[in-house]
Amino acid sequence: MTTDMTTDQTAGRTAAPGFTAAAAAAAIDPARTALLLMDFQPAVLAVVPDPEGLLARAGEALAWARAHGAQVVFVRVALTEADAAAVPAHNKTFAQVAAAGYLADGSPATVPHASLEIRKEDLSVRKFRFSAFASDTDLRAELRARGVDTLVLAGLSTSGVVLSTLREAADADYRLFLLADAVADPDPEVHRVLVEKVFPRQAEIVTTADLDTLTAAVSTD
Repeated sequence: MTTDMTTDQTAGRTAAPGFTAAAAAAAIDPARTALLLMDFQPAVLAVVPDPEGLLARAGEALAWARAHGAQVVFVRVALTEADAAAVPAHNKTFAQVAAAGYLADGSPATVPHASLEIRKEDLSVRKFRFSAFASDTDLRAELRARGVDTLVLAGLSTSGVVLSTLREAADADYRLFLLADAVADPDPEVHRVLVEKVFPRQAEIVTTADLDTLTAAVSTD
């Protein structure tokens, strides 16, 4: 189920009118689900609107995952010296990142925000391109080993890690839920087009407030 919603990044929680029992068709089974919290790190938080609100809603999603036993995956972007040296000059984004020494692994800019507690049972993924799957961890294998076939996505930015991860995950046949109020982009219009027109073709568009309803639908299905 894809809900009709507004996507103003500066207006706080995204509204999802008309969210009803039809959600049962898109219910989330936490035992088969992973929450991906992607790039909630200082370097990215600094360039998106309402970072405090985004962190609060990411925290709500994290609390939901903890309460229901869903797998939590923390994703961050950081380049080691070897990663930076391996970036080809024709990679328009990451060649600039590498040349500037930006997003160097071990720097404060690449550490997940302290408000999002990482526990030993969580998966931690360091990626070196946009997608969460372009990482030093075989994320697909890790998810497969845990019986995960459903992903709940939250992250920054909408046109970066969210876009790349969602499209790659869709091609890998994961069931996908995008938390529309826990993603943002430096460009509000790009964010709006992706969330309203592109992502609904491959993912259910929901909010953090919908998670409990979607989870409850499993037990009443």
